[in-house]
Amino acid sequence: MTAPHVSLTDPTHSSFLPPPDPVRSPVTGWTRAHWEALADRLLDGLLPYASRKLAQYRLPGRPGHAGSWSDGLEGYARSFLLAACRIAGSGGRVPPELIERYAAGLAAGTDPEGAERWPPIADRAQPMVEAASIAIALHETRPWIWDRLDDAVRQRVAAWLGGFVGARANDSNWRLFQVVTEEFLASVGAPHSRAEIDGGLARLEDWYRGDGWYTDGDGRKFDYYNGWALHLYPILWARIAGPRADASLTEVHRARLRAFLGTHQYFFGSDGAPVHQGRSLTYRYATAAPLWAGALADATPLPPGRTRRLASGALKHFTERGVPDERGLLSLGWYRPFLPVTQRYSGPASPYWASKAFLGLLLPAGHPVWTAPEEPGPVDTADAYLALPAPGWLLHSTAADGIVRLVNHGSDRLPPPPAEAEDSPHYAKFAYSSATAPDTPVDGPATGPDSHLALLTADGTAVSGRGRIHPLGTEGRRAASWHRAVLPGSDQGHRIETTSVVHGPWEIRVHRVEGPPGAVVREGGWALADDSGPLTEAAGPGWALARREADGLTSAVVALHGWEEPGADGPSHGAVVQVRGANAYGEYSATPCLRLAGHPGRPHLLVTLVVLSADPVRPCDPEALRARAGTRVTAVGAVVVRFPDGTEEEVPAGAGSG
Repeated sequence: MTAPHVSLTDPTHSSFLPPPDPVRSPVTGWTRAHWEALADRLLDGLLPYASRKLAQYRLPGRPGHAGSWSDGLEGYARSFLLAACRIAGSGGRVPPELIERYAAGLAAGTDPEGAERWPPIADRAQPMVEAASIAIALHETRPWIWDRLDDAVRQRVAAWLGGFVGARANDSNWRLFQVVTEEFLASVGAPHSRAEIDGGLARLEDWYRGDGWYTDGDGRKFDYYNGWALHLYPILWARIAGPRADASLTEVHRARLRAFLGTHQYFFGSDGAPVHQGRSLTYRYATAAPLWAGALADATPLPPGRTRRLASGALKHFTERGVPDERGLLSLGWYRPFLPVTQRYSGPASPYWASKAFLGLLLPAGHPVWTAPEEPGPVDTADAYLALPAPGWLLHSTAADGIVRLVNHGSDRLPPPPAEAEDSPHYAKFAYSSATAPDTPVDGPATGPDSHLALLTADGTAVSGRGRIHPLGTEGRRAASWHRAVLPGSDQGHRIETTSVVHGPWEIRVHRVEGPPGAVVREGGWALADDSGPLTEAAGPGWALARREADGLTSAVVALHGWEEPGADGPSHGAVVQVRGANAYGEYSATPCLRLAGHPGRPHLLVTLVVLSADPVRPCDPEALRARAGTRVTAVGAVVVRFPDGTEEEVPAGAGSG
């Protein structure tokens, strides 16, 4: 059976999904039956790519950096996690061949002389990641798989997983792979190291930054790994450990998860899309995993109907946009295949960490998360503002268009100095959203012009990055940071200090920019993307916009201060940069930009209004925005910004948001 391609307009999705239930799920229409049907579709789609003895899944696509042998194991391990949710969640009442399939794979994969043997677990090697998924799946399916394996197979499985004992893991979320794997070994009486389990849990403490936020290793590495790894594995470890778990430590983990979910619920747009930021985004709806973890551990502040609305919304969002594809496979990409959204370690089966989204199936069908009526998410009902000091982020969302925007003044994914600063388009931008993705060109600069302020050489051939982000504070509706802009080929850095103030769909950025005399300064707004063709663009003195005609989504930048050329009567003319093949959201993308042709060579103040909106009531007219918004500088150097609705806020002179 081949999975149909699913799109917003393709009715064939009903061929494997049950009809919607508008009574129980008035927001998404999705129920547990939809989750089970999609899990079955994903598992069935893998069968044509299974090895003869079912120990590997050799999917089409670019190999990961660990090689095809490891990729085959990855296909088995990550899909086993999905199968485990389906098997355990139904109390084993699934077609027997599903259970037999993964039991057979265990026997063949752990046979050291077999043709389908798995690569061994070694220091900092990819099998460490996959071992954790296998350990979790074995625990959750123990009555149906582990307990029914031959003793010889159980011994081989324990021996293969036992490669973790004494091995070195990467000093990041990988430490938790060791924790859960060795805890499973302990649960079945196999050799393990309690010191390594305790050491991994202790290392997690070093990365906690408060308010439910962990950095993924030393540095400022904030992204979805906070939810689908650093919170998730301690909860799953406690399920495996049972009475062996330290009750006080488990309660700490539960309290932190509860705090995190209080803010994580704001990261989903009204259409279910998660904010597009960070690495491993090809895991897609794995963003729902911590929602289910909170319910599994009774560690969530969310009503059960809201938990399901957010999780189902994310799953439905991708399903309606062609995920899985017509073969029933999860591709390396976001909607369509798109390699720039992946990393070197991403192999053809990497996207199957999306299996974590199905952990909710471990909750019984009678649990309130499945039976309670859906409740709207935060973005569905009102505009929201959320300051997150730990990662240095501001969230602002608007109910009229259902868009969530993340303003980034803290996460750069760089290890601490003296590590060199470098840019990643999924960390270096000023802003990310649930409706856009950064341009990530295969060739050319590491980051496009979108959501970035750059220094350029006069001929435009060299562009500065953002590099290391130095947070200056996040509070209320304001966040600030500075970075050192370095033009390629130059050793001299130039400080750029930026304060962002948000209100409704608007962000005003106040930049204090150092630079060499004559350097070009360029600022970009949001990159919009579409598959249907080039986007509508327009520009004028001190403004530029791009618009997607299908839904009216508009990105605009408006000059409020400092963009005037010397001797000119007004700001320079805006422009729109259009490219192809550089955006996960569509083939064609466009970014509105402002440009200052010559930096004066002394600290220079620039103020920009940045807009991303699809609000039909408040259309985005740049000329009107310029007339209504504004800036004035006080005698002491503070900047008073005025939003288009008349709201004002003062940004003090010098660093910081306070």
